[in-house]
Amino acid sequence: MTAILTLSALALMAGLTLILSEVRWIKRPQLTERLGPYSPSMGVPTRGGVLSVESFHEVIAPLARSFGEKLSTLFGVSEDLEMRLRRFQSPLDVTTFRVRQMGWSAAAFGLGAVGSIAFVSSAVLAMPIVVGLPLLAFLLVEQQAAAASKRWQRDVFLELPVIAEQLGMLISAGWSLGAALARTAERGEGACSKGLERVLQRIRHGLSEEDALREWSDLVDVDALDRLVSVLSLNRDTADLGRLIAEEARAIRRDAHRQLIESIEKRNQQVWVPVTVAALIPGVLLMGVPFIDALSLFAG
Repeated sequence: MTAILTLSALALMAGLTLILSEVRWIKRPQLTERLGPYSPSMGVPTRGGVLSVESFHEVIAPLARSFGEKLSTLFGVSEDLEMRLRRFQSPLDVTTFRVRQMGWSAAAFGLGAVGSIAFVSSAVLAMPIVVGLPLLAFLLVEQQAAAASKRWQRDVFLELPVIAEQLGMLISAGWSLGAALARTAERGEGACSKGLERVLQRIRHGLSEEDALREWSDLVDVDALDRLVSVLSLNRDTADLGRLIAEEARAIRRDAHRQLIESIEKRNQQVWVPVTVAALIPGVLLMGVPFIDALSLFAG
């Protein structure tokens, strides 16, 4: 218990030092910071002190990234975090995400340590709380990223039939593939439209239309999108691309309808679970009372 109290005090002191180092009336500005506004080069780049948020971030960022990746792999997360963040277009990079994740874990550790000291007298009971809360916070943040990635994949799959039909109509009307992609991205606001905007941006960077579409398909990792991109890649090889896209749109819509029916059937089955439990418990009680009475009768 004394060790936990000491660690909590050290963590509190370190956090208080970092916070106070950013307060203007405590932190003394360096000479470069004071001369920066008068520099002819529009300011001199400044660096944080030894005990500052910038220096702390430079030290903790690589450790948080490597430790977070190993811990997530230990709990069975195999997909790369960078791929998931890029998939749902998160504004955070991998390092920033891991640092925030470790920050939540550290806060949970502090909360668990303080709660154990205040309310738990046994070290055997305090240890699972102190260790379990940081792990729980880590896994909750990891689960949020995984859920956002799966939700983005689901949105792309549900929007694909409409996007494919729009592309098919535009190409059948005489539009080129690039113009059809630009028009579809401009008219929509969903996950597919944002993905098409990224495709157009990659095309402006020098990639071909087929390579940019394939890059988007590999990033999203949806089978229906893979098939649609394979059809769109035939742009230079066929003169009837609009019909092929329309057929693929109907196939994607059938897949979406089949998944909808499966989810409805699963929910119908889940409805009967509480009904079955509610009927089973009174039935067991009604059968158990005469059975116990019969056993007591035969036992004399």
